[in-house]
Amino acid sequence: MKNKIEHGKRHFIGVDLGGTKIASVLVNEDNLPLANVQMPTCPEEGQDAVMERIIASISELASKLPGGIDDVEAIGIGSPGPLDKELGMVVDAPNLKWKDVPVTSTIHVATGLPVYLENDANVAALAENRMGVGRGTKNMVYITVSTGIGSGLILDGRLYSGTTGGAGELGHVTVVPDGPMCGCGNRGCLESLASGTAIAKRAREAATRTAGSGILSAAGGKIDNIDAVLVSSCAEAGDPTATAILRNAFEYLGIVVANIVNLLNVEMVVIGGGVSQIGGMLFDTVRRVVDLRAFPFMAKDAKIVPAALGVDAGMLGAACYAMEKQSGED
Repeated sequence: MKNKIEHGKRHFIGVDLGGTKIASVLVNEDNLPLANVQMPTCPEEGQDAVMERIIASISELASKLPGGIDDVEAIGIGSPGPLDKELGMVVDAPNLKWKDVPVTSTIHVATGLPVYLENDANVAALAENRMGVGRGTKNMVYITVSTGIGSGLILDGRLYSGTTGGAGELGHVTVVPDGPMCGCGNRGCLESLASGTAIAKRAREAATRTAGSGILSAAGGKIDNIDAVLVSSCAEAGDPTATAILRNAFEYLGIVVANIVNLLNVEMVVIGGGVSQIGGMLFDTVRRVVDLRAFPFMAKDAKIVPAALGVDAGMLGAACYAMEKQSGED
């Protein structure tokens, strides 16, 4: 991630704020990354300490430019939400232990630069659309399947945030009305059925029964060792219970993707996140369910593909978001 710094180019910094790490990148106006830095979030140290790390990462990247911070035009922050984008505030981020934290004003005071705040899944969607596998598509949905499930919508070539900035919460679309309890307080959300957390929960429940003995054995006899990665390994080794758990989860994901295809007639669905690394079974299952449940004339034109940018999508998208906001494109 080291392209040559060219004089006369506009520069932007993107920050991906996560519960475990802060990943930041410096890009130029051509969306070329010039440098990046990563540091631990350490939310247990309090919001002021986290903000200091964010500002330190921005300063470190700006120091790579001949004019320092004066050569940076704007900063984008991708954060878990809910957010109040008008006030530039993180309203509630449980992984950070944050409530009503004024992110943009704090960073603006420290740097003197315009600062733009957006949901982390939304900026990842923007990155995949502008720089990744979705480049050139006008209507695209990005879904990240990891500990939870998040998503972002690109409609008619623009990031769609909805009336109050909350659009794209596909993880909390109800799939099974009386299904398992979700962390949001609802029952039967996609996140409670198909996330890495949900997969691990189903496998731990199975491990208490005879059918799950293979999974328990692979976990060294310790139920707490069972996670989605281990379930995937067991499925690859031919364990029928692990295979059934994954297939069931991916069928629920496929149902939601089919609904997206019918609702938005998108040309591409990009799936990223840790669970997407399972690969073939996920994409084959989702494709099969979409072909079964979506209108054929829309399903045939909807590509379902793995994300290309991996863990870099958040910080790259945050920088891209700052660039587009500053240019008046959003």
